[in-house]
Amino acid sequence: MDQILILSRIITVLMRKDKMYFLTFLSITIIFLIMASIAIHYLEKVSVSQMLDTQLEYGKREAKELGSLINSQLANGVEKEQLISDIQKSIDNTNLETGFVSMFDWSGTHLCHPDIKQVGQKISQETSFVSSVTDDLGTDEFYQLLMDRKLLSAIDSLENTSEVISLIPIENSDWIVAAHANTEKISLKVQQLRSNLNTILLVMGLVVILSFIIVARLIGSSYEKRLELKNQKLEDEVINLSKLNRAVGDYKQKVSLVQPKTVNESDQRSKKRILTYVRNELLPVATEEIAHIYTENNITYVVRVDGRRTTTNLSLDELFSYLDSSFFFRANRQFIIAISAINKIVKYGNNQLKILVNPDSAVDIIISKNRAAEFRQWLNL
Repeated sequence: MDQILILSRIITVLMRKDKMYFLTFLSITIIFLIMASIAIHYLEKVSVSQMLDTQLEYGKREAKELGSLINSQLANGVEKEQLISDIQKSIDNTNLETGFVSMFDWSGTHLCHPDIKQVGQKISQETSFVSSVTDDLGTDEFYQLLMDRKLLSAIDSLENTSEVISLIPIENSDWIVAAHANTEKISLKVQQLRSNLNTILLVMGLVVILSFIIVARLIGSSYEKRLELKNQKLEDEVINLSKLNRAVGDYKQKVSLVQPKTVNESDQRSKKRILTYVRNELLPVATEEIAHIYTENNITYVVRVDGRRTTTNLSLDELFSYLDSSFFFRANRQFIIAISAINKIVKYGNNQLKILVNPDSAVDIIISKNRAAEFRQWLNL
């Protein structure tokens, strides 16, 4: 029966442990997901803003540099046809990057464009001239423009995949240099950036969660080992106390069987009765009627098995010398207890024993660690 109870308790503990680890894993995962969603949103916004800001600055600077070069070439008397041909060669197929430049005249006809097919064509009506010559397009507006263009492209399947972010007029001509942002390429970079952030946070999440679980398991295992040792020690103490309590019962039976013979053959020092007082009345008390004797405020009290209490002028040392050590034990400096009065033995403090007697004692009867071994020996353990 005891083995079944122990097995049941072990199964219950294991189930509680598994539930605790599962709840720990679930809690850490939920907390990390919340933190990760906030972190991804913030990091994505910061990273995309930096990338778009760099793209804006790069496109505007490139358009200005090309505009300055064209102004310089025209001032030096270079023919327009030759200049247009040279510019077309320099920007040919650059529309494959995230940004490029083009040039058109005031009528909206492309003079130079990375896509040679666009040369001579009118500017598409869908093309957005968002910055114009004011050069005031900000990162937030650019991002919103990018998202709007992506949404419109998904709905209307627009072929145009670039946005004009800056316009530079050429002096003494009807030419305009335009800086384009390749929205398709930039959107791909944003998606790639978002994917990389998600991957990094996912890997970090797995590492952090697994690390927390491993550390929790290690700490839990260490704690469980200490707890198991304490439980084992407690079980041993419970077993020892059970043995002590059984020994008390056995010793009582043994004493009851040998008491007549022991009394007849006892040492001459052992007395059959002790002289006590109740107020001014002398009252002899037979030793077999004594439950325990104790001192309090320099007064020695004799407690009988029926609960009545009397006093005596003798000290505990003198009384113990007159009592049969087979039936009485000196628990400590304050108490002498009779084997017949012991009701139960319980653990108290650090390897100490607490004796419960009948009738009850108003003061705890404690056997120290040093006297516990003597007490067990007295019980023949």
